[in-house]
Amino acid sequence: MSADCPTMADDAHRLPAPDTAGVASAPPDPFAPLPPLPQAAAIVAAARDLTSAPPAAVAAWFDRAMDLAIPANDGTIEGQRRTADAIRRRAKAANTIRAYRAGVQAWCAYAARHGVRALPADPDDVKAFLVDQREPLPPGKPLALTTLRLRASAIGYMHRLARLPPPSQAVEIIETLTGYRRASNELPRPKRALRLELLAAVVAAIGTDALVDLRDRAILLLGFAGALRRSELAALEARHVEILDTFERRGLRLTLPRSKGDRAGLGAVVVIPAGTTALCPLAAYQAWIRAAGIAAGPVFRRVQVQPRPRPAPDGWTPAVTLGTGALDDGTIARIVKARARHAGLDPSDLAGHSLKRGALNTAADHGAEPAAMKRLGRHKSYATLAQYLEERESFEDGALKGLY
Repeated sequence: MSADCPTMADDAHRLPAPDTAGVASAPPDPFAPLPPLPQAAAIVAAARDLTSAPPAAVAAWFDRAMDLAIPANDGTIEGQRRTADAIRRRAKAANTIRAYRAGVQAWCAYAARHGVRALPADPDDVKAFLVDQREPLPPGKPLALTTLRLRASAIGYMHRLARLPPPSQAVEIIETLTGYRRASNELPRPKRALRLELLAAVVAAIGTDALVDLRDRAILLLGFAGALRRSELAALEARHVEILDTFERRGLRLTLPRSKGDRAGLGAVVVIPAGTTALCPLAAYQAWIRAAGIAAGPVFRRVQVQPRPRPAPDGWTPAVTLGTGALDDGTIARIVKARARHAGLDPSDLAGHSLKRGALNTAADHGAEPAAMKRLGRHKSYATLAQYLEERESFEDGALKGLY
């Protein structure tokens, strides 16, 4: 920290004014090359150097920290600590990491605009930032309460990464978030369940020949039949899928290496029976992997179709290229919405989660036992399962039904 940085004044969290009397020391370059050893200790040391540094440098440091490589175990206790610190980053889900990055970027941009310190952050500045995010000036859009809480959590995580006290635990921040929650009339609005009859309409509108059609059909039918989340579909690899084709068992056995409900990271096994209609997930999966020639690696990949030139010669057919990397979970959600729109449904009511909700509600519609639905959804409790079921359950199985 520079000698002229204030420490005890009331506005100690403000950035020091530029030194116009002499030559100011150069601020850290946020775009400087990475240090030779991308280790947790170097990240923490860099954070100490960034105290009261320009917010852009802090944001660049956080991005670098979240990309921290895992160093090999060199047999020393210090080396093992560095390896453990790097592995800890992997405890966060990819969606959480993306949300934290967005939160830190937003906070650092705000700090730069108002000339306040980004690291360590003053709780008074963070609560002002939350107001800016919740009640932005036009044409800004107010953040949802869930996203607002993620913003505060991101700032707290940034401080813990630098081994600094997190301002998100300050009473000012907690009460600001609580006040917004109590004053808000926002209610969670779950996405519409893509029940079997709706799924059938969506699938019927999909072609049967194009590679992208075969992929999207397989995504929808596997996602429904396995009550899969969009992240689970995105992470699925060929080695995770076993085709069962015996007299007694015909279908698919999926091994999910990562799942939201699998906090211990033990993996989950999902058995999907074959069907007898055009909605058979086994047939859809086999048609896709055969047409795409997938024997290893990600199951669901990007398909690039050459745009039609103007004018197109007679007999022109587009070139189709299959990618090698997996689709991300956001693309899975967009596929669900796009296919629903093509079938005449309102895409704003649907998302990737609609497949899982559709499976569980369809099971409830047909009288499945709660225990079987709990296994299908891989839920730890019946309370979690109940959150997926729509109001039909209350009308059909209400505790007071028929008593008044």
